[in-house]
Amino acid sequence: MTPQIVTNKPDSLDQIANHEKKIAAQSSVLAAIFLTIMKLIIGLVTGSLGILSEALHSALDLFAAGVTYFAVYFAGKPADDEHPYGHGKIENISALFEMMLLLVTCIWIVYEAIQRLFFKSVIIESSIWSFIVMAIAIVIDVSRSKMLSRVARKHNSQALEADALHFSTDIWSSTVVICGLFLVFLSDKLHIPWLVKADSIAAIGVAGIVIYISFQLGRQAITNLIDEVSPALVIQITHAAKEVPLVIKVLEVRARHSGPKTYVDVTIALQNGTPLEKAHQVAEQVEGAVQTAVPKSSVMVHVDPVSHNTG
Repeated sequence: MTPQIVTNKPDSLDQIANHEKKIAAQSSVLAAIFLTIMKLIIGLVTGSLGILSEALHSALDLFAAGVTYFAVYFAGKPADDEHPYGHGKIENISALFEMMLLLVTCIWIVYEAIQRLFFKSVIIESSIWSFIVMAIAIVIDVSRSKMLSRVARKHNSQALEADALHFSTDIWSSTVVICGLFLVFLSDKLHIPWLVKADSIAAIGVAGIVIYISFQLGRQAITNLIDEVSPALVIQITHAAKEVPLVIKVLEVRARHSGPKTYVDVTIALQNGTPLEKAHQVAEQVEGAVQTAVPKSSVMVHVDPVSHNTG
């Protein structure tokens, strides 16, 4: 008979983690609402493509933040008969969906920028309000990106990590827009007409940043959906299990990520004839060692009896 040990975190700890993740997601939604409205108003008043593209970007941020909130909400539901590994994959699906939204945004931004660069002329007003709104956006984006990153690291949340990475790019894109507006301002003051095109060029810069981060998010989401794990994680688990006394060899390690949790299956070899009670104790020690090496993990340990001279 071979011991198999499965450990689940206490429900109370999971509830606390889910609550903190929901609060972080809600804060992101509120920030996105404020930024979308502010950028839209200033963009329409000034006619700045850079700010209007940022307003559309923030509107999609709002939608993405809403998707993230619901993903965190449903991913936090406990495992059931139909979902024995829980609902954590919902977070990865939301990240993949977020990538597709961002790519659609980029297509529109690039198209409109090319139109303004080569085919039509739009009067742009580079006012002090343009700079103020983008500066406010940067401050808010820095704050919420740090908050999301902190909660994502604390609770190993793929959805919040994707959200944080997403909003960190807003900082750079807003900076690009400010640079574009500044060049438009110089165009008026120095009477250099071609500098007006800088706003459209800034918009393309925003699109470039968004495209880059979209592929980053998409790759990460797909990696988790297909249960890809890094060789370093397998080595880490193997090393932790081998350090337990009486373990002759680690025969197999399998791991998969599902939301904030990592599910680990470890097969170890013990000396043939080891008493069942002792084998059970060793399995528990292996379980604890792996959970120490891989926090927030659920571990199953399988024991195979082998001769000591097994290679």
